[in-house]
Amino acid sequence: MGLGSAGDSESRFAAYVEGLVSVIGHKDRAAPLRDYCTGLMMPCERKSVEPMAAVTAPARVAAQHQSLLHFVGEGRWSDEKVLGRVREMVLPRLQRHGPIEAWIIDDTSFPKQGRHSVGVARQYCGQLGKEDNCQVAVSLSIATGAASLPVAYRLYLPQEWAQDRERLRKAGVPADIGFKTKHEIALEQLHWACAAGLPRGVVLMDSAYGNNSDLRADITALELTYVVGILSNTTVWAPGTGPLPAKTWSGRGRPPKLLRRDTQHRPVSVKELALGLPKRAWRTVEWREGTAERLSSRFAGVRVRVARRDFKRSESRPEEWLLIEWPNGEKEPTKYWLSTLPKAIALHRLVYFAKLRWRIERDYQELKQEVGLGHFEGRGWRGFHHHATLCIAAYGFLISERETIPPSGAHSTALLPQPALSDGYRPRGSAAAPRATCPKLDSDHAPTTDHRARQDPAAMSMLRRPDPTTQAAAKFMTQ
Repeated sequence: MGLGSAGDSESRFAAYVEGLVSVIGHKDRAAPLRDYCTGLMMPCERKSVEPMAAVTAPARVAAQHQSLLHFVGEGRWSDEKVLGRVREMVLPRLQRHGPIEAWIIDDTSFPKQGRHSVGVARQYCGQLGKEDNCQVAVSLSIATGAASLPVAYRLYLPQEWAQDRERLRKAGVPADIGFKTKHEIALEQLHWACAAGLPRGVVLMDSAYGNNSDLRADITALELTYVVGILSNTTVWAPGTGPLPAKTWSGRGRPPKLLRRDTQHRPVSVKELALGLPKRAWRTVEWREGTAERLSSRFAGVRVRVARRDFKRSESRPEEWLLIEWPNGEKEPTKYWLSTLPKAIALHRLVYFAKLRWRIERDYQELKQEVGLGHFEGRGWRGFHHHATLCIAAYGFLISERETIPPSGAHSTALLPQPALSDGYRPRGSAAAPRATCPKLDSDHAPTTDHRARQDPAAMSMLRRPDPTTQAAAKFMTQ
């Protein structure tokens, strides 16, 4: 289906949703699919089922609420097929602006109260910047130089959930879903992407994933290259250094095979190596346009060998890049990456890939603020993933339309009609909604995604008809 064949965004959106209908299965699902996708794109404050029912069918809110609730919470349609159709429709649009350059692994969190929503537990919550009660999902996005699209998404189940059969049953978790670490989920997604034949890119990860040496080795085994964040205490062999070879065989027993260290032959932390580099090793590199000016910092690139537990190996690990960032004015380096990109790569390209990981943050910002990824209020496994799939579908349309309705754009005329709601209507969970008398009853309240004031719903950049006087000047801006 060609997204650009229709005359305006409204008709292109209708054609896009019909593409999703083609893989949704039973024809009875077509109407709630259209309504749910429309609700995600409408300028309402929350994108949970009740307010979406109110804006898509104001004359029969109760019946629409039940229809959408069943469709997203119980509908036995395939997330994989819908996401596959999204890729088929959106990737050609993305690739018009450049080839796929990166596969980005990351996770996102959703603060939650209570203990019944699937996967909720006390764990690190990136949205809050601390450990708290939340859900966490791991995703894989594919990125060009101009945009990115999530292509795989799965909830992480903490061990306390995976070991509690009764909780799993109540949440409708499939019987074949067991405990997997976030690293294992990420690797599973990379295996799937390779098997699916997705256009390959450099794997990008932050230090929460990149510091795992086994995961890095598994990525290399998939014949993928990477640029991944690491911690400052990661140990490496500096240029010109390395472990000692195995001891000379005495002629008795088995010949020694393991590498050795002694007081003169020891690895160093990447921080220690960085602090010892000469001034000439550092260069100022620009990587992209920021809000007000081009972003730049000081970087050094050094060829190293990772040292972790190599005394249990018979040969040293291969050389790879250590990229270090030390901004002007900082007392010490602030970030470190390892990369298996080619030895001949220019420093500015190495920096470009390291910094391209920011796109996943843009993905999650838009998914949460524009299409309500974090607004789902159900408790079940199927509903959690169905809602995320449809949010990704809506986001895919937005980025495919970036020339006319960019996410967070400033268009002023709504494409779809404003909902005909009563003045006193307040959806559950909205900032203005009265909270339950007993706080325990608000166990699934989903807060807004950040602490800044939210836009007026009518001003949000969902489906908007561009002003013809400004359409030519509309651009997809990245930050």
